[in-house]
Amino acid sequence: MSINSKKAIELTTHNPKPKTLLVIAGPTAIGKTTLAIQLAQHYKCDILSADSRQFYREMNIGTAKPDAEELAAAPHHFIDSLSIEDAYSIGDYERDALKKLEDIFTTNDTAVLVGGSGMYIKALCEGLDVFPDVPEEVKVQLEKELEESGLAPLEAELKEKDLQYFTEVDSSNSRRVLRALSVIRATGKTFSSFRTRNISPRPFRCIYIALTSDREKLYERINLRVDKMLEAGLLDEVKDLYPKRSLKSLQTVGYQEFFKHFDGEISMEEAIELVKRNSRRYAKRQMTWFRNQQPSGAQWRYFEANDFDKIVSLVEEKESEVR
Repeated sequence: MSINSKKAIELTTHNPKPKTLLVIAGPTAIGKTTLAIQLAQHYKCDILSADSRQFYREMNIGTAKPDAEELAAAPHHFIDSLSIEDAYSIGDYERDALKKLEDIFTTNDTAVLVGGSGMYIKALCEGLDVFPDVPEEVKVQLEKELEESGLAPLEAELKEKDLQYFTEVDSSNSRRVLRALSVIRATGKTFSSFRTRNISPRPFRCIYIALTSDREKLYERINLRVDKMLEAGLLDEVKDLYPKRSLKSLQTVGYQEFFKHFDGEISMEEAIELVKRNSRRYAKRQMTWFRNQQPSGAQWRYFEANDFDKIVSLVEEKESEVR
């Protein structure tokens, strides 16, 4: 029997009230941070971030990280927890977040998980799929192709060979594209076929809340957020990070576009429009991921970001079901 299974049995035996993780997910700029803080204050509990870009101390403005006032409003974990030069995997996050929840649940029955990185949410709530080992020469060849020809041909190959995963992945994230293609080339099978959704028992239950909005309104929020980021000093932040632009952690929307400008490839106006466009596309992919990735044995319940009272009612309804 696994350690997690034993803990689940112990909690059921010795503590009739289940430990609950409120999972707040949704696309960028939809209002997850504000809602998570409201819920954390209501339940007097901690917040864990599942936004992989907000882990990095050096990336503040471009990741829409909670500001000092928001961070002070409730205990936060995994914000500013890493340097951009640190190697950190989803598996590392799963391990660290489970340990953090174990600590939190010794004194509180509730915690909030918030973010838009679907795979990080899945890792914590359900566990990770097991993928085959890939020969080093396959990885080296893909890196060579990325360096010589750029990401576009590799994106096209992924779309052709695994359309299902292509529609879900943040295709501007070169690491994820390379990872999927390495498995495809090494095995001759789709990357999606290894996503078996085997569930690892957890000593807590998850209540899944996905935020939704009219798409045009969301896109307007995204465009406005980019404008506000620029006013807040995003360009200075990008300039400071430019010498380290090849780092894996910086291969993300809001930074790569301005790196291209500083490389002389595109104008400032083009870079700004690209950030807005790529942010909108990223939001669309996030919505697709959450729509297609229903949790095992559960489902996403959809709310507007300002539906605080309705969400609390849902939690209370779930509480009554297990009494």
